[in-house]
Amino acid sequence: MVSFADVRRWKPDALEEVFRTLGKRRDELGGLDDELHAARNPAGWTGEAAENSAKRHAELGKDLHRLGAEVDGVRDAVGKAAEEVEQIKKRLDATEHQARANGFEITEEGGIRDAAPPQDVPAEDVERVKQQRLRARDELAAAVESILDDAERTDADLAKTLTAAEQDEIQPGAAPAQTMAALAPKDGGPAENAKWWKSLSDAEREAYTKNPPAWLGNRDGIPAEVRDKANRARIADERSTLQARKDELRAGGVSGDEEDELAKVDAKLKSIDAVEQMLARGDRQLLLLDTGGERAKAAVAVGNVDTADHVSVYTPGMNTTVDGSLNADKQMDQLRRQAQFESDRHGDGGKVAAVTWVGTEFPQRSEVTDPDRSVATAKLAEDGGKKLASFCEGINASRDDDPHLTAIGHSYGSTITGYAMQEQGHGVDDAVFSGSPGVGTDDVEDLNVPAGHSYRIEAKNDWVADLGRFGGDPSHLDGMTGLSAKESEHGKGVEGHSSYFAPDSTSQYNMSTVVAGVPDRAVKDDGRGIGDVISGMIS
Repeated sequence: MVSFADVRRWKPDALEEVFRTLGKRRDELGGLDDELHAARNPAGWTGEAAENSAKRHAELGKDLHRLGAEVDGVRDAVGKAAEEVEQIKKRLDATEHQARANGFEITEEGGIRDAAPPQDVPAEDVERVKQQRLRARDELAAAVESILDDAERTDADLAKTLTAAEQDEIQPGAAPAQTMAALAPKDGGPAENAKWWKSLSDAEREAYTKNPPAWLGNRDGIPAEVRDKANRARIADERSTLQARKDELRAGGVSGDEEDELAKVDAKLKSIDAVEQMLARGDRQLLLLDTGGERAKAAVAVGNVDTADHVSVYTPGMNTTVDGSLNADKQMDQLRRQAQFESDRHGDGGKVAAVTWVGTEFPQRSEVTDPDRSVATAKLAEDGGKKLASFCEGINASRDDDPHLTAIGHSYGSTITGYAMQEQGHGVDDAVFSGSPGVGTDDVEDLNVPAGHSYRIEAKNDWVADLGRFGGDPSHLDGMTGLSAKESEHGKGVEGHSSYFAPDSTSQYNMSTVVAGVPDRAVKDDGRGIGDVISGMIS
């Protein structure tokens, strides 16, 4: 029997190291097999010696195949165990945290001890508090039982495979066809993750695609279909974890500090709801789901990012939250439809997908005085830029072909996009900055985008676009092509800071031509007004 104390001592890192070592041994056996094959009898050699040599050669080959099957079988089992142990340890840590927060202690045997019962409880509240603690104890006991059941199963499965290998019961062809727990590089970048994915066998990739583990969901460089399935499967667990934390905070009253945390938990629960509402619209892919940090993060695509010829990634601006701002998905759907029309009519006819990316912490009005989180500073834009660049790189790296990739940013999101474009290897082919207070540089050449493929759109009376807060007013950057937001034969004009994606507008049309790969059909305009004259004089 596996005890709670045993599980506390489990080390998934040790299993991962064994997994990697077995992979090296498997590769070495493959090399020996190649050498053995190359040393087969030369053509034309006949006679008794040749027959004996061929027989011995076949026996050695059979032994190598059997040994390879054993290594593969053990490697699969160790890898699967490593993944399961890591998840079990996370559940164990969360359960022990919950126990301590409620004044309980989990013993070495897995029992629940009331270590710090509440003191000085008013007489009228004694029964209520008692029932609360009984419920908390029962929940902890159920969690411990579930952890120990899964730990026992994981231990038994690994032991079964090790015993079979020791007794030479694993035969060629009997090893698992897929390595479900083959581990991607820890904290790997998009290129490393993509390389690992493409190194898997067809059977391994198929198995991961059918039933991807949770940790693949936010890995840049992994195919969108796999990330989508992994993240959708996590939604229920994320909601359950957040709800449990909410219940824990509300138990026995809420302090001032806990009120702030409770508000954040509520916002994250609303974010989960918003994500599900978007996915219910159909033809969506959930490419990012992260409930850590101050606020939830998510990225939702409309269309298939794995197969689309043209992919756009849109980053919104200040005050963006998942629960309040993912309605931009509708705007991206409209933009995608317009871009598809332009692609079919004037371009290559390639399919279009559009991503709404809320993959970082965005500045909020309530944080304007916080130097680390204020919209007046570039810190969040720089942090977000690195994440956005990785996300874009991951789209390219995950595919065997090279999709046409467009990054679109609005307001502070254009600043995030500008910093992202200054990173190396993002793979973006076109960048569009709308209502931009600056792109983090006063030199277009700092943006690692092909010359002539950086665009800005500035509407009349958009004072934000004249701030030039981050690297100067984009209207004055040489090499930045101006796209019109005025009325034209292709759409209505827009004014102010928040209407660039309005349906049937010239600005929406212009962005659609860039996304569709036909920017020569866009309506050009420098968009300069009195605000740009002033910003030019200041700069």
